[in-house]
Amino acid sequence: MVILIGNQKGGAGKSTITLLFANYLTGVRGRRVTILDMDYQQSLYSKAEKAKILENQPLYEVVSAELKSFPSLHRALSSRPGELILIDLPGKMDDDGLLPLFAAADVILCPFSYDEFSVDSTVLFAMVLRKVNARAPFIFIPNRIKSTVRYETKSEVEKVMQQFGVVAPALADRVDFQRISTFQTPLILYPVVLPLLDLVYEQYLAWEEQT
Repeated sequence: MVILIGNQKGGAGKSTITLLFANYLTGVRGRRVTILDMDYQQSLYSKAEKAKILENQPLYEVVSAELKSFPSLHRALSSRPGELILIDLPGKMDDDGLLPLFAAADVILCPFSYDEFSVDSTVLFAMVLRKVNARAPFIFIPNRIKSTVRYETKSEVEKVMQQFGVVAPALADRVDFQRISTFQTPLILYPVVLPLLDLVYEQYLAWEEQT
């Protein structure tokens, strides 16, 4: 199963969401996971390499990969029973190498915020991806939401998002998210993230575990 985590806007929280789901899938659900870090910044791959230096036991493999290598990697990883492939996408959409990834996606996770620039980028990302792949569930994740801010356009934004998929429970803006690594999610975050992670897993991923 291929799970894309993407948004063409940089800083949306793609890498953090990828780590959250990878740690949850391996630690809570006992699933086999491989992360393909295809973001140009390679932040997940760097985190994984630093963790190895500190002799922390990795929960999963993080592979630094270019877009052109996806077809071969997909074939190799798909031969492993029950493998979940999480892909941290580049923050740009001007590369035709993205098309095979879009077509192969079984689930799409798209973190975003309610500011105008983020919404415009998110909608464009959804429109392009939907033209390539109309079957995969598209899950928008409001990210870094501040409790002290009133998001006046929230309902209007969500109506637009719902034309392409569903809007999941929001993730609050907390400094603890900076402590997520490739070998653990701080326990203090579990009450915050479990409503989102459980919902996505039980509604969109659990069926695959039975096949």
